[in-house]
Amino acid sequence: MAKLYFKYGAMGSSKSAQALITKFNYEERGMSVWLIKPATDDRDGVDIIKSRIGLSERADVVRPKDDIKALYEEKTENKGEKIDVIISDECQFFSEEQIDQLRYLVDTYDVPVLCFGLRTDFLTHLFPGSLRLFELADSITEIKTICECGKKATVNARISNGKIVTKGEQVFLGGNDSYIAMCHSCWKKRIAEEENGAG
Repeated sequence: MAKLYFKYGAMGSSKSAQALITKFNYEERGMSVWLIKPATDDRDGVDIIKSRIGLSERADVVRPKDDIKALYEEKTENKGEKIDVIISDECQFFSEEQIDQLRYLVDTYDVPVLCFGLRTDFLTHLFPGSLRLFELADSITEIKTICECGKKATVNARISNGKIVTKGEQVFLGGNDSYIAMCHSCWKKRIAEEENGAG
């Protein structure tokens, strides 16, 4: 039976690279992959998934109001395309309803769905898509990376002008210049130091 997988990690944990490597592995065995990503992530082009190590692939874009189930059925039933597995990058940006639609595809069409993304935002709050995946996924795996102190990084610290940001919108797209993966202890310590230094 197919499963819904959630593979999450902090910024810089090579989630996109692993998504693209997984796609390659399926295709090497002659299987057809439907690679998707939310339209919210347009850092490298609206239809491009690109990793920090240089791997990149074109992906079908899912807009906020799109019904993923309907998109799948359009491809498979109307266009006759074969889909053996669905792989998504940046799945935290999907709505709860879209995660439900991915769950439906697993259950109804017996197609595996592998979702790669962040668990939490820069204030350690779950993204709606990630929350729903924690509720629905059959398999949940952490992709680990480390803080500069050597501990496991769990926080996606947002940086502006060299300082940690503690207010703002949940979604702000940026790369290595805008975010640093940190352990919770270092994150809290640096916020305290910056606040004391400002006072």
